[in-house]
Amino acid sequence: MHSSDTDAEALAAVIARTQQGETDAYALLIERFQRKIYLYCYYLLGSQEEAEDAAQEIFIKGFRSIGQYRPTAPFSSWLYKIAHHHCIDALKKRKRSLIAFLHIKNEPPPAAETVGRYADYIHELLEKLTPSERKVLLLRALEEYSFDEIGSVMGLTPAAVRKKYERLRKKLLGQKGGDPIGTIYGHAYKPRA
Repeated sequence: MHSSDTDAEALAAVIARTQQGETDAYALLIERFQRKIYLYCYYLLGSQEEAEDAAQEIFIKGFRSIGQYRPTAPFSSWLYKIAHHHCIDALKKRKRSLIAFLHIKNEPPPAAETVGRYADYIHELLEKLTPSERKVLLLRALEEYSFDEIGSVMGLTPAAVRKKYERLRKKLLGQKGGDPIGTIYGHAYKPRA
């Protein structure tokens, strides 16, 4: 038996225990997926505090609806789908709040503080992407999801996801231009042949 088979069986057992009401079992699921969900939220929302709050709320939503999970898709895809919808709602709420604030204050939003050159560059690129593009990039590049899995999370066909990803790659390569990441950390993004 392969390690991934054993891992999948262990995960299925923990999910089954959680569905039977064992809260301690859900703690194991949180432990396993917490960092990935946090990073997903962080890169979509752009704020550590918002990402922490979002991850906590996503796991609460997941616990409340775990009885609805069916193993027709990977558990991580199901959890990312919850995260996807939660972050979309948070971004919509933020946009409404910002518009209301700007109407009241009649001032542009303040510039965010920067942590480092590399982080600035990554955030600058991510800022230029739509929420949908960010989700595709994060799931594909960070989580190494297949186009089928991304489609399941986002409610798109694998072909639509592949097309979005290819457009996204071209867009990023076109924007990369001046201060490439490679000069900062000695590596550069190279498109596949």
